Amino acid sequence: MFGKSENTENKMKKVESEAIASIIDKSMVITGEVSFKGKARIDGTIKGNVQGDHLILSKTGIVEGDITVQSFNCFGKLTGNIKTDILVARKGCGLQGKLEAESLTVEPGARIEGEIKAAAQNHPPIPSKNDKKV
Repeated sequence: MFGKSENTENKMKKVESEAIASIIDKSMVITGEVSFKGKARIDGTIKGNVQGDHLILSKTGIVEGDITVQSFNCFGKLTGNIKTDILVARKGCGLQGKLEAESLTVEPGARIEGEIKAAAQNHPPIPSKNDKKV
């Protein structure tokens, strides 16, 4: 469930090869909703929700709000919920909130606090011990 499939690895390689279209500089503080197309990097602070395609939250980046993107590569700090296809929590990052991802990679040294729901698309849910057997 937490491993990388070939399809996920191909998606990640494609995303990594794309040029960054938008950058929020580390001296910037934005309050409000942020929406973007393509690949964006946040070096500064955003107090509000972020929605877009591919997001990199750098070591100096801070988001206080929810993130909804196709892929999220996190080196920084997030307090909020994440909904994404691919989530990579890098060493030194801090995530606090509900995480939903089809593919989740967590490097040693990443800190995650909250609820995690990671499952490949088209896979049946894992039955809980409270489910009745028939």
